[in-house]
Amino acid sequence: MENLPLFILLALLAEILETVGGFGSSLFFVPIASYFLDFHSVLGITALFHVSSNLTKIAFFRKGFDKRLIFTIGIPAVLFVIAGAFLGKFIETKILEISLAIFLIVVSLVLLIFKKLTVKPTLSNSIIGGTISGLVAGLLGTGGAIRGITLSAFNLRMEVFIATSAIIDLGIDSSRSVVYWFNGYIHKDDFYLIPILFLVSIMGTFIGKKILTRISEKQFKSIVLILILFTGIITLFKVIS
Repeated sequence: MENLPLFILLALLAEILETVGGFGSSLFFVPIASYFLDFHSVLGITALFHVSSNLTKIAFFRKGFDKRLIFTIGIPAVLFVIAGAFLGKFIETKILEISLAIFLIVVSLVLLIFKKLTVKPTLSNSIIGGTISGLVAGLLGTGGAIRGITLSAFNLRMEVFIATSAIIDLGIDSSRSVVYWFNGYIHKDDFYLIPILFLVSIMGTFIGKKILTRISEKQFKSIVLILILFTGIITLFKVIS
């Protein structure tokens, strides 16, 4: 890969922002990686990166997790990420990239404008949130923002929120990794990136956890959302041009 040091630096930044902002690192990593790899390869390597990233978060934030939410959000998310990953094989790559850009722009604008946006902490909403986040993750490689909105309704402590999200995400990414492998998205030529991204996930989570102790989570989330908005706009411009 050309510009490997730049790729590693941007992946590290994505992991730090994800840890602090509470959104999936794929919100940044997928559009960033698409500048270095083709979109299907990005989906494959993102799934593998997230497996190591989630294991790291579970280790760093192991003080607790919500078993009920793991089942009510996690099971539909895993089922529908498999469906989304299969469906993605039949959709043109350019359409997926444009959809990703629009998704990033819409999600960031909605969360910036409606800062108090929440969903009611009900069983049906947790199932719906898990379903949508799984389907979007399978198709576009990122569904963490939707899962984050759903989890935020239950007023979890920071450690419980991150650990619960990581466990659900681990199930999602493990499942779609298998589908992406059969789809041909995971290439042996990219395997050298796996240990690099594993180290990136450890460093990024460690740095992100340190930052959380020093600044306001609310303020940083606004910065993260603005960055997501610009990332979506740049991605859309790149695809169209």
